[in-house]
Order: sequence, then structure tokens, then C-alpha cells
Amino acid sequence: MSSKRLSVVVTRRLPEVVETRLKELFDVTLRDSDTPMTREELVAAVQEADVLVPTVTDTIDAGLIGQAGPQLKLIANFGAGFDHIDVATARSRGILVSNTPGVVTEDTADMVLALMLGVTRRIQEGLAVMQAGEWQGWAPTAFLGGRLGGRRLGILGMGRIGQAVARRAAAFGMQIHYHNRHRLRPETEDALQATYWDSLDQMVARMDVLSVNCPSTPSTYHLLNARRLKLLKPSAVIVNTSRGEVIDENALTRMLKAGDIAGAGLDVYEHGIKGNPDLRNMPNVVMLPHMGSATEEGRVEMGEKVIINVKTFADGHRPPDQVIPAML
Repeated sequence: MSSKRLSVVVTRRLPEVVETRLKELFDVTLRDSDTPMTREELVAAVQEADVLVPTVTDTIDAGLIGQAGPQLKLIANFGAGFDHIDVATARSRGILVSNTPGVVTEDTADMVLALMLGVTRRIQEGLAVMQAGEWQGWAPTAFLGGRLGGRRLGILGMGRIGQAVARRAAAFGMQIHYHNRHRLRPETEDALQATYWDSLDQMVARMDVLSVNCPSTPSTYHLLNARRLKLLKPSAVIVNTSRGEVIDENALTRMLKAGDIAGAGLDVYEHGIKGNPDLRNMPNVVMLPHMGSATEEGRVEMGEKVIINVKTFADGHRPPDQVIPAML
């Protein structure tokens, strides 16, 4: 790259410390309001910027990339996931894509355990009674849930987050099982005391809690479809902090309504902010607004990764967190 300061467009409000550092290093256009850009604003951004810094709320598809100016050379995503970016089209146009892996691992794993406890210990039901002022006092049989200790946890996707979930769940006394595209090394399995299942169907049918921690790819779309969800035990609980598209949400809703699954803890939804409205009325479903990575520390670290990727690119090198074909 030349010595000219890079033109960088940021599509959403970021932590103040991150925005300030970006302004110090680059010619940055920041977002005044904390709302997603319209399609027209995104088109204008890719036509003027050397670097676009989008988030998961931005759809960077082939149509948008096709309207980009020749100066756009890097899409530095603020977030680990990149399924909202057409990476193949970007590469064909000579545009690099980077992400921010690793920094949300611990925060997301914490939220998985929070959702497990929320569902199994009926926390949402207890909160509703307290907020309505309807609590009549302690009773031996009121709000009986179940303990996590001794339950079998099936982890779908044993990457960084899946392994962090396993470590936490083991501390609660859960038995760790997992299904993954590739089996872990024996020493990693031993450290996690994790049992590998080559067959996802066989694992799903035997678990008490199923945690979804795999990325959204064409091969994981509706990986938990109606047929596979029916393999779950009626007493099972499912937790999803990954991507909504991995689960057939309509099938999940039907089964929860019918009592075919005991409960669900959801932080992501197949149809974005809409979700299935029937889920909101179920006492055995805990719904959160995509809060898995929502810590101040995590968001600042994400921003620092973006800065490192953009600065490395500006210095004439490949971004350290470049998305490569093997990751797709």
C-alpha cells in the first residue's frame, strides 16, 4: 500500500476506545447512530472506501461486492462469523476478508452455561412470578428444576467455543460428549474427558443437553432438522449460541409446543430479529437478543483485532486473521 492514509468505513458504532484508535491511524468514517446501514449506504461505502468494517448485521453479498469500486481491497469484519459475507465473490474481485476469531470464546461459553441453567432451573419462570408480584413464599414443590451435574452434554462443534463450554460443563459435573467435523487429538480429548461420536444421530438420541457451537455453512444449514430433532429425548434441553440457521426453528417450535423437548435456550434465530413468535410465549424457552459475546472486554478485543488486521494490510502484509478457502 502507498503512504496515503487508508479510507476506512465502519458500518456500526464500536466501543469508543476502538473508534478513537481507528481515527488516529486511518481516514475513518464512523457511524453516528447505532443502527444498521441501509443497502444504499452500504453501496456508497464500498464505492468510496479502501477498507470496509462491517458487522454481522450487514449483508455483504455478491450484488453488493459487484458494485464496489476498484479501491476496495479489504473487508475487515468486526466479528468471528463471516457467513454474512460472500467470501468467494470478494476473492474473485481481489478483495481480502478478515475476521476476529478467538476473542469471544470465553464470553460465549459463559452464556451457554447461563442458558443451560436458565432452562433447567426454570429461572425465567421464577423471574416472571417475582416481577408480577405473585410470589406466595417458599414451597417444597415449587419451581422444581433439575441439576446439571450427572447429565450428558452433547456439544455440536468442538472448536474454541465448544471446548470452552466443555471445560465449564465438566466443572458442573456433566459428562462431555461431542460431534465434530474432525475428531480432536487424543490428548485434547483426554484433557476434556470428552467422548467422540462419529454419528450425530446417535449422539443426539442419547444426550440430556445439546449445545450448538458450530459455524453457519452450507453443510450446517438445518443440520438439526425435524428428523434429527425428533431423536432427542423428551427430557432433553437444547441450547444455541451459534447461528440460528443450524436449527429448523419451525420444527423446534412445534416440538417444544407438543412437549417433545423439555426446553430450549436460544441466543440466535433462524430469521434474525423476527424469530418464531410462538417461542416468546413458552415458559420453558429462554430467549436472549444475541448477547453471547456482549461484554465490554470482548467487544474491545474484537475492535483491537480489526485494527491489527487493517494496520497489517496498510503496511503491505496479509492480515493475520484473513479468511481463507479452507475455512469456508
